[in-house]
Amino acid sequence: MITMTSETRKNVEGAVFLVLFCLTIPGANWMLGHVGTVCPPDSPCLVPVAPGLMAPSGVLLIGAALVLRDLVQRRLGIEFGIGAIIAGASISAALSPASLVLASAAAFMISEFTDFSVYTPLARRRLVLAVVASGLVGLVVDSVVFLWLAFGSLDFLMGQVVGKLWMVLLAVPFVAYLRRRDERLGLTPA
Repeated sequence: MITMTSETRKNVEGAVFLVLFCLTIPGANWMLGHVGTVCPPDSPCLVPVAPGLMAPSGVLLIGAALVLRDLVQRRLGIEFGIGAIIAGASISAALSPASLVLASAAAFMISEFTDFSVYTPLARRRLVLAVVASGLVGLVVDSVVFLWLAFGSLDFLMGQVVGKLWMVLLAVPFVAYLRRRDERLGLTPA
């Protein structure tokens, strides 16, 4: 049996969270064209996020990105959290359709830094609250900035917010598990 030191465990988990975070952006772009209950021509594929409410399928992975960035910061530190934001915005700009590059990169950068500013002061005392509060603020900012810059309208705001919120809420049991396990193993946040 291989045993890991707590520092090694934190670094390995942090690296996994960082890779998953970076994969959410191309994954979200791919989902927009391939995953949904409805895929209208010349439009993103849509998924139901609540009764009578549809959203572009990519919002699900963007909601996950908000949580994963928090976990990168918890495991690898503030510098890696900031680096992940910059890398994510660059990936977002590189993979977005030309007409959406500014909206996509700006929304990603602004929402992730907003998430960062809420998560950072709360994380050491109340991890689950920090993830939920920062995710909630980040997903609203991401949705507003993207929709406004891309389309000059907030018509699809509710679907965007609800879709991302589901992913943040689905992550809560995992984040609570990590917090309990960290306490049991004596792992301290980076």
